[in-house]
Amino acid sequence: MSWFAIWIGSGKYRAGVPNYYTPAQVLWHNSFLFICALVFFFLIAPLVPVVWLSFNAEDFFTFTPEMLAFKAEGYSLKHYYDFLGSDEWMVPLKNSLIIAPIATIISVSLGTLAAIGLSQSHVPGRQAIMAILISPMIVPLIISATGMFFFYAPLGNWLQASLGLNQAFVGYIKVILAHAVLGIPFVIITVTATLVGFDRSLTRAAANMGADPVTTFFRVQMPLILPGVISGGLFAFITSFDEVVVVLFVGSARQQTLPWQMFTGLREQISPTILAAATILVTVSILLLTTVELLRRRSERLRGLSPG
Repeated sequence: MSWFAIWIGSGKYRAGVPNYYTPAQVLWHNSFLFICALVFFFLIAPLVPVVWLSFNAEDFFTFTPEMLAFKAEGYSLKHYYDFLGSDEWMVPLKNSLIIAPIATIISVSLGTLAAIGLSQSHVPGRQAIMAILISPMIVPLIISATGMFFFYAPLGNWLQASLGLNQAFVGYIKVILAHAVLGIPFVIITVTATLVGFDRSLTRAAANMGADPVTTFFRVQMPLILPGVISGGLFAFITSFDEVVVVLFVGSARQQTLPWQMFTGLREQISPTILAAATILVTVSILLLTTVELLRRRSERLRGLSPG
C-alpha cells in the first residue's frame, strides 16, 4: 500500500502516458497494463514451481528448507544428469525426435498445398473443406484418438500382412500419420493468414513470362509465404512433440515418446527427473514460440504491415 501511495503521489502513474490524456484515459491505460500483467502471471505462475523443483537436491517433490533459504546445498543438477544419462529417458526422447520431425514435414507439405488450394476463389465448397481440415483442432482429443485407433489399427494389420513390414516400423508409421493429422490444421491456418496479403498479380506475371506452376510456386510464391509455412511447421512440431493421448491409443511400447514416459512416471513413480524433463520441454517450447513471433514480425515487415 505504501508503494501504491508513493506511485500515486509522485505522479509516476503518468509515466509513458501522453500529456494530453484525460484522467479516464490514464486510468484505462494503467488498468490495461495491470490486467495484462495479471493474465501473464496467471499463465506463467504454474510453471515456476516445476522449474524450481527440478533443481531439488532431494528425490521427492518437496521444497526443502535449504531450497526456501536459497542455500547451495539445497540445489543440484542430478535430476538433469539422470535424464540425460538414462536409457529410460533417452529412448523416449529419441522416439520423439524421430516422430515429430517426420510428422512435421508431412503436415507442412499437405497443409501448405491445402492452404494454397483453398485460397483460390473458384474452389467449390472451400469453407466446408476448410472446416473439415481444421476439425482436429476443434474435436476433443480423446475422441480423435479413439477414431484414429479404429482407423490405423486395421491399416497397420494390412501393412504387416500384405507388405510384410516390421511391426515396430508399422507402429512408427501409424503414430507419425496420426501426429501429421493433428499438425495439418496449424499449417493451414498460418499459411492461409499469410496468403491474405499475397499479391496474386505476381503469379500471373510469372505465368505471362513463361514460368510453369511449379516454378512459379517455388520462385515467386514460396519465398513470400515462407514465414507462415515455418510458423505452421513449428506449431506442428510442438504439437507432435508434446502429444501423449494419441500415442497411448495408436502407438505401442516401442514408440514410447517423452510425454508418454512422463505420464507413465507420474502414475508409477514420482521422481523429480520428470520435472527436469518438463523444464527442458518448456524451454524448447519457449524457444520455438519465440522463433514464431520473430517470423511473424518479419512477415509483417515484408508485407508492409509494420513500420519497423
